Amino acid sequence: MDVTDIVLIPVIIGLTELLKVYGLPKKLLPIFSLVFGIGGGIFYLFPQDWKSGILGGIIMGLSASGLYSGSKTIVRKPPDDEEDGR
Repeated sequence: MDVTDIVLIPVIIGLTELLKVYGLPKKLLPIFSLVFGIGGGIFYLFPQDWKSGILGGIIMGLSASGLYSGSKTIVRKPPDDEEDGR
């Protein structure tokens, strides 16, 4: 993977933002970012080696979605008053 291949991360961000504009729920955006990353890794970065493409795609997809904020969006903690049963 070259430095110029990192340009795929903004492309993935743009595609997920486009899905957000068209009304895709925010919970699904990190998953689609990961799917776009894996697709880019397999078909653009490493078309001859799918294992490296998947690994590179996962790295790009997680980078594009923001690893922490993406997982925070998918798994939400209930508010404090719901945990106590109030």
